[in-house]
Amino acid sequence: MAEIYYLTKEGYDKLVQELHDLKTKERAKIAAAIAEAREKGDLSENAEYDAAKEAQGLLELKISKLEEMLINSRILSDEEIDTSKVYILSTVKLKNLIKGDTVTYTLVSQKEANLKEGKISVESPIGNGLLGKVVGDVVEIKVPAGTLKFEILEITR
Repeated sequence: MAEIYYLTKEGYDKLVQELHDLKTKERAKIAAAIAEAREKGDLSENAEYDAAKEAQGLLELKISKLEEMLINSRILSDEEIDTSKVYILSTVKLKNLIKGDTVTYTLVSQKEANLKEGKISVESPIGNGLLGKVVGDVVEIKVPAGTLKFEILEITR
């Protein structure tokens, strides 16, 4: 059974654009590199040709995986998000009970995670530790740097 990928509309659109770029721009670049390497003569001892063919194979694998991901994606909208508990696409305001500061994270799929944008993966230790929790819960989450302790202050879409 294929894995289901839950994405935002924005995340889905980014993947569609990435696939388009790979199929058009990247394929053209690799085809040009293969043609250039072919012009250099004997293909049996042509390292440039071998490298270009390997790059072509890796690109086709990436395209295939991206196509499979898009086929098995489910787009989630804000209206579907229940704010009584932490789920994927929830925006959660947390108080770090050790440091005293507050942070806000939006839980997204692994493919959409971007810490600079405040988007963390539901598969990350913090994201996974928050799933299913409610406002007022205090959670202890083990991360590589130690244990973090958060209080959930707010859950929004």
